[in-house]
Amino acid sequence: MTKKEIVKRISEEIQLTQLKTKDIVQRTLDAIILTLVTEGRIELRNFGVFEVKRRKPRKARNPRTGDKVFVPAKNVVTFKPGKEMEELVRKMNPEQLPLLEEESEADTEGNGPAKPAGKAQKAAKASRAPSAD
Repeated sequence: MTKKEIVKRISEEIQLTQLKTKDIVQRTLDAIILTLVTEGRIELRNFGVFEVKRRKPRKARNPRTGDKVFVPAKNVVTFKPGKEMEELVRKMNPEQLPLLEEESEADTEGNGPAKPAGKAQKAAKASRAPSAD
């Protein structure tokens, strides 16, 4: 679902123009961002908690070349869903959700769920696929 679809749904429910509803939704999102930037945390009851956390610098490896690379420290936004959201999501029928491409392939091969592939892995996989010639 996109922001535009959210605006449309809300505007229909509360019988307000989409233009005014879009402004309200955007101001809400802007307020969340501003609070994260200035305070580092925002708690929305029955929804969840957004928090800015600092990731330590680390050494990593470029999967394409194998070279060691230094990843500097950085700030990231984390989200912890609220109890109500978590319960509702847990009760969802799993068949309502689309499978990730890799998961659906792994399931048909009987290997269980697969890890999501990176761009390099997807490109390599595509190059190994038989051509339609």
